[in-house]
Amino acid sequence: MFTGSYAINPLTGKEIPVWISDYVLAGYGTGAIMAVPAHDSRDYAFARHFSLPIIPLIEGADVSEQSFDAKEGKMINSCGTKLDLNGLDVKEAIAKTKKFIEEEGLGKVKVNYRLRDAIFSRQRYWGEPFPVYYKDGTAYLMEESALPLQLPAVSSYLPTEDGQPPLGRAENWTTPEGYPIELCTMPGFAGSSAYYLRYMDPRNNNALVSKAADEYWRNVDLYVGGAEHATGHLIYSRFWNKFLYDLGIVVEPEPFKKLVNQGMIQGRSNFVYRIKNTNTFVSHGLRKEHDTTPIRVDVNIVSNDVLDTEAFRKWRPEYADAEFILEDGKYICGYAVEKMSKSMFNVVNPDDIVERYGADTLRLYEMFLGPVEQSKPWDTNGIDGVNRFLKKLWGLFEKADLSAEKEMSREEKKTVHKLIKKITEDIENFSFNTSIAAFMIAVNELTSLKSTNREALDTITRLIAPFAPHIAEEFWHRLGHEGSVVDSIWPVYDAQALVEDTIKYPVSFNGKTRYMVEAPADASREDVEKLALSDSNATRWLDGKTPKKVIVVPGKIVNIVI
Repeated sequence: MFTGSYAINPLTGKEIPVWISDYVLAGYGTGAIMAVPAHDSRDYAFARHFSLPIIPLIEGADVSEQSFDAKEGKMINSCGTKLDLNGLDVKEAIAKTKKFIEEEGLGKVKVNYRLRDAIFSRQRYWGEPFPVYYKDGTAYLMEESALPLQLPAVSSYLPTEDGQPPLGRAENWTTPEGYPIELCTMPGFAGSSAYYLRYMDPRNNNALVSKAADEYWRNVDLYVGGAEHATGHLIYSRFWNKFLYDLGIVVEPEPFKKLVNQGMIQGRSNFVYRIKNTNTFVSHGLRKEHDTTPIRVDVNIVSNDVLDTEAFRKWRPEYADAEFILEDGKYICGYAVEKMSKSMFNVVNPDDIVERYGADTLRLYEMFLGPVEQSKPWDTNGIDGVNRFLKKLWGLFEKADLSAEKEMSREEKKTVHKLIKKITEDIENFSFNTSIAAFMIAVNELTSLKSTNREALDTITRLIAPFAPHIAEEFWHRLGHEGSVVDSIWPVYDAQALVEDTIKYPVSFNGKTRYMVEAPADASREDVEKLALSDSNATRWLDGKTPKKVIVVPGKIVNIVI
């Protein structure tokens, strides 16, 4: 409902109509929000319904059909009398706006922590017992000398018959003076919020962590976890750590140096199409010829979108007499990328993948799907390619003379040391997907070189061990080594091996590439120019004309102006 009132935007000086709507949560902030319909789906729906202006603020945003919710890009339509944000990245614009608001005295920048009050007790046995006892109905804290308070033995972990927590079954669960101790225990996040400190000094019976151990280890180097941890475990850990830091018990104000949130593996749902009022199912490509209802089907009876029709008939009793209209002799299913869920029948059982392809293929494919921090759909259609790569690598070992000790050729050495450099850097940067691609390129290059070099295969075995440990162990023992490959020394690349002897120059005429010439890496500009002009292809493109200018960019390109 429009109130008939207007607010003044302090950044632009323009009037903004004030509306009242039930989709704005009264408990969120002050209960009044600034709607941005171009970049929020709920604001967009509200603006469309009441025919309010929808002004895009990010370059390239198409808001003709829906809001543009991405939080990255260049700002547009964001220039006021005193503040101009146009052309800035979104993050830069936010920082500049904060600074402007404080400088102009319009407001203050505030950090909100989503740490909500929570019940800090559980009516179960497992958990830290509270060092609290009751005297005349009043709760008292135990003296520090009475700590640590350890869980007592109980006859059963179930609640008592009168509804008390399991600790109510403990005998003599009292203080030495006979006062009863609290029966509830702490929740799981009590211990997990500071467990990393205990890892630093696990056998210390006098303190959570000694000053010497804490000063040595400082804090956690790397935390890998799902994004949902950001509002759960991580925020509680920071709260506890800052509390302990203020007390002088720990030396670092932050518990974790680096955080990596791995993305979620999404499901790839499959659909069959039943002709209405029948038990006949029509293939995806023919569905528009009939009046059909899409039905989700278990992805485990679908391979590369092709339905196993016999398995489908056995899947559910109502489909036992199902009939199918096929295309090219196959029933092709439709698909959609969604969250993995049992109700959507798109949960992939990793045991089935391991049974068919092996654990190493599964590991490599998961990493190959995309950057570790991004959510990505699980699609078994691509897993065959990864499996073929492992078979190709196995083929190199089958053909190699592993007893021969000889140096790698220059080409082999370049391929192997290029791979060492790439994999080492990728592991440091968590770029596992590009590592798998690098392995594939290296194996293809060694195959084309007909390489059977033992040293090359030995190095690749060490490099691939973190990615495909099972096949790497097999290779390691075929190479005649004792022990495990995980105990071997990680290879170091030789920068000299990566130096190119020759460089391929694209030769352009008036800016259009016409042919390539190969020149020594240390060739002078004059030598490269002579090679380009003396090439057999030059006569055709010069067409009897004399070049006005020849531009040589060392190591890059030759451009002939005619």
